[in-house]
Amino acid sequence: MANPPSDERYLALKAVMMPRDTNPHGTIFGGVILSYIDQAGAVGAYHEIRQWGTDRKPMVTVGMKSVEFHRPVFVGDVLSFWTHLVREGKTSITIHVEVQAEREGQLEKLTEAEVTYVAIESAGEQRRPVRIRDK
Repeated sequence: MANPPSDERYLALKAVMMPRDTNPHGTIFGGVILSYIDQAGAVGAYHEIRQWGTDRKPMVTVGMKSVEFHRPVFVGDVLSFWTHLVREGKTSITIHVEVQAEREGQLEKLTEAEVTYVAIESAGEQRRPVRIRDK
């Protein structure tokens, strides 16, 4: 049973951008932002699952789409990673992640993406999808 998308945002993560994460142009390397987006999306997914009253299950990232880098990220930026539910499937959950920074007193959208996670059950080296909700 799919739930409608949620308009409620959840602050899943905050991080300060450090000099070690810069690219040759002096801005933060996109791969670093993608890593934080994946972490924030997982935190947001677990938040949604808690709201349903469902037991936490192991989840893996299966896809990231619609990644858009709107503005560069600079050393010293404090990034806020906001999440909200896009869709729930039988074994998966898709989370929208928006990355913002406060600059000159204004919030600025820097990056956004949709990340999909699948609940799994591990048996040794094998993994198989399982229902995301206890039903």
